[in-house]
Amino acid sequence: MIVDRKIAPQIHDAIEFDYILPSINKEKLNNGLPFYWFNAGVQDVVQIDWVFPAGLWQEQKTAVAHTVAALLKNGTTKYNAEQINEALEFYGAQLKVAANNDYGTITLYSLTKHLPVLLPIVYEIITDAQFPEQEVELHKKNAIQKLLINLRQCEFVANRHIDALLFGEHHPYGRYTKKEDIEAITRQDLLQFYNAHFNIANMQIFMAGKMGSIEVKCMNDIFGNSSIYQQNFLQRNTFEISSSNEKANRITNDINGVQGAVRIGRLFPDKQHPDFAPMVVLNTLFGGYFGSRLMSNIREDKGYTYGIYSSLVAEKNGGSLVVHTETGRDVAEKAIIEIYKEMELLCNEQAPDEELLLVKNYLLGGLLGDLDGPFSILRRWRSIILNGFTDEHFNNNINTYKTVSPEKLLQLAQKYFNKKDFFEVMVI
Repeated sequence: MIVDRKIAPQIHDAIEFDYILPSINKEKLNNGLPFYWFNAGVQDVVQIDWVFPAGLWQEQKTAVAHTVAALLKNGTTKYNAEQINEALEFYGAQLKVAANNDYGTITLYSLTKHLPVLLPIVYEIITDAQFPEQEVELHKKNAIQKLLINLRQCEFVANRHIDALLFGEHHPYGRYTKKEDIEAITRQDLLQFYNAHFNIANMQIFMAGKMGSIEVKCMNDIFGNSSIYQQNFLQRNTFEISSSNEKANRITNDINGVQGAVRIGRLFPDKQHPDFAPMVVLNTLFGGYFGSRLMSNIREDKGYTYGIYSSLVAEKNGGSLVVHTETGRDVAEKAIIEIYKEMELLCNEQAPDEELLLVKNYLLGGLLGDLDGPFSILRRWRSIILNGFTDEHFNNNINTYKTVSPEKLLQLAQKYFNKKDFFEVMVI
C-alpha cells in the first residue's frame, strides 16, 4: 500500500488511547520471600529492587535510616568498600541504596549475564553489612558539612519547615535532621537498625528487564535458599500528627539575601482515599505542569518567578499538597497573594472544557511514557504492590483521569483549597 504523503495523519488525543499495565509475575522463592518480576525490553539489562521496611517511619533515632542507607555497601566481613565498588565498576553495574519516609531500597542495574557474579555480592551486603567505625566517622563529618552548606539555601530551609508545620517536628514526615543528631549517631545505632529492619525475612524483591527462567532460578538459588529462622514481625509504629498553631511563618536565613523560597501547603489524604485520583487532575491544572494556572499567572503574566509548581505528596501513612517556588525577595509576598487568588478562582468557577481536556491529555500522555520501558513499569508496579493495590487500582485511576468532570473538580477545590487550611513558609 502506497502512503499518500499529501494527506496528514489523523491526530488523536491521549485521552482516546487505551492504557494497559503489563502484568507482573507474582511468586515466592523457596523460603517464602515474595518475588515480583516480568520480562520486557530488548537490551540485556535488568533492574532489581530489594525493598525493606527501613525508612524514617521505623527509626527510633533521627538520621539513622539515611545513615544506614549511605553506609550499607561500605563493607562486609568478606569485602571492604573499595572491593565492592571495584566489583561493581568491573562489571559495569550500578548499586544504589536509599531511604525515604517509609522504605529502604537497594537497587541494582546490571547486564543480565553478570547476575551470577553480582547477586552474591548484594546478598552479602544485605546479610552481613559491618558499618566499619572509620566509615561511620567519615560519613558523619561529610554529612555535617553537607548539612551546613544546605542550611545556607533558602529552599532547603523552606522544605524542612513546611513539613514540620504540617506534621509536627516529632512525626517522621515532619522531623528534620540537625547537626547534633548526626553527631550523636553511633555504629551500634546503625547495627541495631540494620539488624531489625534490613532483616531478610521482611524483604520484597522486584525485578524487570530482559530476563527469564534462568534469571529467576539464579535469584532463587541465592536468595531463596537462605535460611529464615523466624519471621521478623515488626511492631507497627504509630505517630500522632501535630500541626503547628502558626499558619504563616517568615524566616530570615540571610539578611542580605535577594531571593526568597515560598512554600504553601496543607495535609492531604493518602492514595487510599477516593479523592486522591481526581485531585491529581485538579492539582495538574492548578500547578502540576508548565501550562498550569500558577505558571501562567505568576511566571508568565507577573514575572515573579522562573517556575512554580504544586505537588501531591503521597506517603504510606498520609500526604500533603504543597505549592513551591523561589522568587525575588521584593515580590515574595505578592506571589503568595496570587497563589491564593488562583485557589479562589478554582473554588468559584468551573474549569473550561478546553482547558480540562488539555490537562487530561498532558496527564495521560505522561502515563504513555511511563508504560514505555520495563524499568518505569516496574516502578509503577512496585508502588501499586507496596500500597496494597492491584492492577484494578491502575485501571480505575485511568478512568478517573479520562472522565472527571468540571463539576467534580469544582467540588474538590471547594473542599481542599480553603485558605484557612494552608500553612505558609517564606524564607529569605
